[in-house]
Amino acid sequence: MGINLSNFLSSKSKNTRMIDFQDLDHIDGLSISVGSANLYNNNRDDLSLFYFRDGANHASVYTQSKIISENIKWNLNQKCKKVYSLLVNTRNANAFTGKQGYESLKKISNQISTGLTEKQQLDEDNPKKILPKEVMFGCTGTIGEQFPCEKIINQIPSLISKIKYTQNKFIWMKAALSIMTTDTKPKLAMEECKIGNQKIKIYGIAKGSGMIHPNMATTLAYIFTDAKLPNDVLGKLLKRNISTTFNAITCDGDTSTNDMVSIFASGKAENSLITNFNDKKLKNFDIALNNVLLSLAKRVVSDGEGSSKFITINIKKCKSENEAKLIAFSIANSPLVKTAIAGEDPNWGRIIMAIGKAGPKINLRKLTIKFGDLKIVRDGKLHQSYDEKKTSEYMKSENINFDIEIFTGTKSFTAYTMDFTKKYIDINADYRS
Repeated sequence: MGINLSNFLSSKSKNTRMIDFQDLDHIDGLSISVGSANLYNNNRDDLSLFYFRDGANHASVYTQSKIISENIKWNLNQKCKKVYSLLVNTRNANAFTGKQGYESLKKISNQISTGLTEKQQLDEDNPKKILPKEVMFGCTGTIGEQFPCEKIINQIPSLISKIKYTQNKFIWMKAALSIMTTDTKPKLAMEECKIGNQKIKIYGIAKGSGMIHPNMATTLAYIFTDAKLPNDVLGKLLKRNISTTFNAITCDGDTSTNDMVSIFASGKAENSLITNFNDKKLKNFDIALNNVLLSLAKRVVSDGEGSSKFITINIKKCKSENEAKLIAFSIANSPLVKTAIAGEDPNWGRIIMAIGKAGPKINLRKLTIKFGDLKIVRDGKLHQSYDEKKTSEYMKSENINFDIEIFTGTKSFTAYTMDFTKKYIDINADYRS
């Protein structure tokens, strides 16, 4: 394999921003199978099949790009209450592939539905005929290349044969590794909570390293829970929690054709019936879901292509959350800010520039800026205690925090980003080679 599981479990990265891996175990009703269609020509794992043996309620949020991948078109066109499978491939985005790309998904979904139906007939007391429309797809990789339909179809029988109803905990790591492209590390997160008195699991994996900017979700992320929740409740919970998680991150300001975040609920936890997403019994689930999404989103930024810094931008005391968001992303997406941070240059003037160009009004007489605990600007002027040497030393940190108060209201927003290094250019210059 091109990606070695043991290396990730045993190595201690020099980058300590996000290196911990949680031990995700079994979620009842879900089985995972991982394999290789040799899409990278090195036999690394590049396919993950998620199988919900009794189906799963589901909800998704997709990219807002006006050019979307064929798998997103497929997912949007299939109207079914439950899905029985999700297949994710890497190396090929299946975007700008037209009829060939979409027809490939028809063929693959037929192969999956037939194979899983046969498995049900062998393993289940009450087998169900699984339909092609009950299969979802996630694709990531290069845009505009012919979709490798036959290579993937040839591996479907093997993926189905490897399905286990009680899975090894390492399968989560293998799945997270299999969906990586330019990522340097897998991304996993988990939380446990309760709905009423019933214990609930929420597990998630994600991939993302470049082409990351919110206009929905900016990556691939898949959340799995054993909670029993209807589709509309899942959808509302997901959308509510996207705004402060996957819609609060940016690496390079580019939105992909393939972005999706999906949640799947097997219903095996048998919690009490929930019909309203504002039900008080969902409070802990809501918090836990946000924690999983935010952890995954931060891991995406931390692993941004060529990054050396994880940057948190807190914009406070704005007229509205939207204005705070505009200012936060004006800073986060500025190449001048990002390159200064990469060079460990405390060039606070570039922060001033990015605030000014964002659009919202600024109370310049009260504007304050802090780098970590260091006071840079106060009341619209360079702070009297500003120390260039101390600020330069702070910029050597792997975690950089900017706290900015605008003083036009009470609303706030936090964005997360990375720096631009020479390695970022190298990675993207050589992406298809």
